[in-house]
Amino acid sequence: MKNLQVKSSIYVIVVVSAIAWFALAWYSKLDLSTASSFFSLIPKVVTCDFLLILFFTKWGWKWKAFRGWLVPFPNLHGTWSGKIYSDWVSTETGEGVAPIPVMLIINQNFFHIHCKMMTGEMESFSTSEGFNIDPERQLKQIAYIYTSKPRIALNQRSVPHDGSIVFDIIETPVRKLKGRYWTERKTLGEIILTQFSSDLLEDLPGDFGQHPVTEEENLR
Repeated sequence: MKNLQVKSSIYVIVVVSAIAWFALAWYSKLDLSTASSFFSLIPKVVTCDFLLILFFTKWGWKWKAFRGWLVPFPNLHGTWSGKIYSDWVSTETGEGVAPIPVMLIINQNFFHIHCKMMTGEMESFSTSEGFNIDPERQLKQIAYIYTSKPRIALNQRSVPHDGSIVFDIIETPVRKLKGRYWTERKTLGEIILTQFSSDLLEDLPGDFGQHPVTEEENLR
């Protein structure tokens, strides 16, 4: 993914380097009109730039102040919850499935983003991810390819498969992810999520609720 607005990042580095240069010269009482004094500060200025870049890629990129003009993509890190609306139809009953409770765990840093989705019956993991950000076309999306692994006990009904998801990132009036998915099993549907926590959950909460197909089977 494109992590920076190139022109803006160059301006920032130049301005920060200039400020560091003059600040170090003032502190060291150096005369920058002489070449020896001017170039003697290069190692220290490079160190300042390195520390700034390190801080920015670790923490600073999350700040809203940098959004848009320097960092083109939003911070989605955390756990999202919502429902899957699938067109899957049972071969036994010929009926569809009720909305499926789901959680999406997004592990994001400045360089990478990884997605893990969980329901009561399966876990899926992203294998290729990316943002599609184009302000002029009013596009703000995250898309990924995933591999789904249902619980072993369900292999006769639900086999491992691959699929793709595209989420529209909506930030106003309510922050949510609204997307569509399709799989190699020729099923498709919609997913609507809101942010549940800024933490990365490792398992579904105890009160999260069963998958509707599992719940129906338990009632038989």
